Amino acid sequence: MKPISAIVLSPDNQAEALCTRLAHSPLISTIIVMQPNPGKNYSSGVRLIEGTYPPGGREINRALELVGHDTLLLIITQPRLELEETELQTLVNRAAENPDAAMLYSNFFAGNRRHIRPLIPYQNGSIRDDFFFGPLQLYRHEKIIRALHDHGPLNPDTCSGLYELRLKVSCVGPIRHVAEPIGCVPAEEHRQQSHFAYVDPANGEQQQEMERIATEHLKRIGALCRMPPRSFSTRANSYPVETSIVIPVRDRCRTVAEAIQSALDQQTTFSFNVLIVDNYSTDGTTDIIRRFAREDSRVVHIIPPATGLGIGGCWNTAVSSEQCGRFVCQLDSDDLYASSSTLARMTEPLQQGCGMVVGSYRLVNFSLKDIPPGIIDHREWTPENGRNNLLRVQGIGAPRAFATELLRAHPFPDVSYGEDYAVALRISRDYRVGRVYEPLYLCRRWEDNTDARIPVEQANRFAFFKDTLRTQEIKQRCKYNLT
Repeated sequence: MKPISAIVLSPDNQAEALCTRLAHSPLISTIIVMQPNPGKNYSSGVRLIEGTYPPGGREINRALELVGHDTLLLIITQPRLELEETELQTLVNRAAENPDAAMLYSNFFAGNRRHIRPLIPYQNGSIRDDFFFGPLQLYRHEKIIRALHDHGPLNPDTCSGLYELRLKVSCVGPIRHVAEPIGCVPAEEHRQQSHFAYVDPANGEQQQEMERIATEHLKRIGALCRMPPRSFSTRANSYPVETSIVIPVRDRCRTVAEAIQSALDQQTTFSFNVLIVDNYSTDGTTDIIRRFAREDSRVVHIIPPATGLGIGGCWNTAVSSEQCGRFVCQLDSDDLYASSSTLARMTEPLQQGCGMVVGSYRLVNFSLKDIPPGIIDHREWTPENGRNNLLRVQGIGAPRAFATELLRAHPFPDVSYGEDYAVALRISRDYRVGRVYEPLYLCRRWEDNTDARIPVEQANRFAFFKDTLRTQEIKQRCKYNLT
């Protein structure tokens, strides 16, 4: 018996060799190729579906009609995938060992069979549309049938059919990660979505589709925020200044002076100070901060009592200090405010009852020259659904400002990646988030950024951590909706 129907997604019409290999497998019963241009000739046993890439609901529905009752193997964007018969058998065996699983995916070899490309486990919070499954996804047919029966068919008019299928299937069975490497992909074909794809206006229509799909999923699992967000007003009145600019820093002697001067140049009608949390710098940064503190009383030089803090821990140190103002505004030690009005623009919505405010930034190089994609303004956020859509996307934007009282109640996790996302999820659950869509901030992309040249293993840790934050937030939102 041949238990598997294979669907090959071919964006560049180059799947002939892969299909030939699949046709000789005793495990493959049906081969379906989805591609934008039907001009390529395949063997008589291959069925061809013309459509968009990635495939929309119409194409996925058509493929599901053709596969019968077989297990469904999706091969995604990898026409040159090397897939040995023993590897296919391993995948089938793992499916048999996990009868409750709705879908399996696995690590794979990249470049050659000596280098393993590890993937991360899927969890309830892995609802982002750019979760990377590698080249293979093995779906159990009966789980697909149940998911579409319980939660409705795929919308034929969307171009996000795979995303909708995955979220619906995850409601009827777990999605499991197989640690063994299965398949080999040439390194040059190992591609993932651009970090800024979800804020690119060119992707606006598809992003709105995926927002609707994610929102429906949150509704299905009971995690949708429905009540209007609340305004927030501080209860305490004994703050030394109205707003504090917080600059966590370690070893930024090349940029910190510009950042501090950018903060001191702010023009406001209210009092402010600059809290610089010096995380035991070793390169001369400390001397630069001391010089500014001697010359301007608004500069507060803070050295944390503990060593080894992450960025989140540095923020908590600043927010808990006696010198902290009613509100706090972010400034990274290698970035600058775009003008002298940034602090005033960020503080005003907080004074009007927002619990958090997010501005927009311009990407620049070390010399402050604009670099692509330019302005990042996160216009995917909407007042009506932004806090729900935030669970799907990778971030909320910058600069960020907060009501200090809220941060003291909901501190940052002591990490140096995702700490801002964690707080944004928590505050947006209950409180209004203000947005400023003009660029207020210059964000440097250079070799010393904390997210520059990240190895795969570290990128996996970061991605898993943010998925864990989403999992925790979904759990809390579900709990809140039951009360």
